Amino acid sequence: MIEAVLVAVVVIVAVLLSLAAASVRVLREYERAVVFRLGRLLETKGPGLVLLIPAIDRMERVSLRTVTLNVPPQDVITRDNVPVRVDAVVYFRVVDPNCAINQVESHLKATSQIAQTTLRSVLGKAELDALLSEREQLNEELQKIIDDQTEPWGVKVSTVEIKDVGIPQAMQHAMARQAQAERERRAKVINAEGEFQAAARLGEAADVISKNPTTIQLRYLQTLSEIGINQNSTVVFPLPMDLIKPLLDAHAASKELPRGNGATSPLVGTREATPER
Repeated sequence: MIEAVLVAVVVIVAVLLSLAAASVRVLREYERAVVFRLGRLLETKGPGLVLLIPAIDRMERVSLRTVTLNVPPQDVITRDNVPVRVDAVVYFRVVDPNCAINQVESHLKATSQIAQTTLRSVLGKAELDALLSEREQLNEELQKIIDDQTEPWGVKVSTVEIKDVGIPQAMQHAMARQAQAERERRAKVINAEGEFQAAARLGEAADVISKNPTTIQLRYLQTLSEIGINQNSTVVFPLPMDLIKPLLDAHAASKELPRGNGATSPLVGTREATPER
């Protein structure tokens, strides 16, 4: 009889402990509990200790932390008919646990599907150049659209980022040729602008030098000094005509002979007259 009582006591204690374990829940700081009592929604509970009525209450845990959702790569045809492969990442968190449980079956899966469809829809309206250079605007547009659609589920989308844009190999070669041509065009334009500025400066310098002949001589001597730096070169010194002309005039004047009245040319000979026999 005593053994039967002890067994009954042990069974009762075990049942009570199991019921206590089933009725007590501990939630972390970032968790909330959505409790249903006989199918009816109660107020949200947590964090900390939560007491439930066994077999009557049912609890769903909801995390309030930000979730990083990797959107699978999507094949998109841009507005200018270029096929690309785009993948993105979405950052969101639950702000209303009741809506996240009651308004949608799985808020994580639903948000992923909305992100994929929105990514294809928005990027399909953009051109390739905008997709490559205007990512910030596209990210903002994607975030706004996805956030508006997930708001009834108690989900707040904070950020959407396009991670990678896969371009076909042929298109990459075409873009490389275009970039090379653009760089060559810029180089030619810069070179032409440099030549124009240099010509303008040389014109100004010529105007200044032409007003003072001495500066021309100084520039000439400076040029000779720069040429003479290289010892392995042969230098021919040109002389300006204004220096040579006085010497040429003097040489020409020295060759002329003075002529008076009755003077004869040095090339004409004279002969004395002889008497006739």
